[in-house]
Amino acid sequence: MMSLQNYYWWFKDAIPTHICDDIVKYGLQVKDNMALTGGYGDPKSLTKKQVKDLKKKRDSNIVWLAENWIYKELHPYIRQASVNAGWNFQWDFSESCQFTKYNKGQYYDWHCDSWEGNYNKPNDPTSHGKIRKLSVTLSLSDPKNYAGGELEFDFRNLDPEKKRNTKICTEIKSKGSLVVFPSFVWHRVKPITKGSRYSLVIWNLGWPFK
Repeated sequence: MMSLQNYYWWFKDAIPTHICDDIVKYGLQVKDNMALTGGYGDPKSLTKKQVKDLKKKRDSNIVWLAENWIYKELHPYIRQASVNAGWNFQWDFSESCQFTKYNKGQYYDWHCDSWEGNYNKPNDPTSHGKIRKLSVTLSLSDPKNYAGGELEFDFRNLDPEKKRNTKICTEIKSKGSLVVFPSFVWHRVKPITKGSRYSLVIWNLGWPFK
């Protein structure tokens, strides 16, 4: 992993409330699915044991969105964050947006959004050969409507040889705030203790680092 001066960059109250509400309204109109992690296929084909094992790691419901008006709102902030944070990562494609619903008791344990190797999708030139470089989380809920569900980073990236170094991203607590971070940075969403939390996640791809 490369050395970073900034592990994440945030923008407080960046996306207007009415845009956040439109995203939530649209996301709630689409049938959701149980969120998966790497190694699991179609959620409808999972056995009870697989579902149980999966929910030890991740328990939430998601909807995939790929609307141009959503990307138009977020892309300027992604580009600006990469410059402001000093990363200057080159990227040229955003995957489908993941609208996520966390209800009471739901969470997503420690993970990173990238993995070893690049995408092997010969029939998809937009992603083939590329990697996830920048992740984005947009807060869509009023903090008065839920408790828990904090986004937390681990800057040692779970290296057992390094001292534990975690930080809760309090900067995006308010609705319309967003955070951008390198996709290899480890993070989690802590359990919701009251209400529901809605968020939008986007992964942005580029050619492997040189």
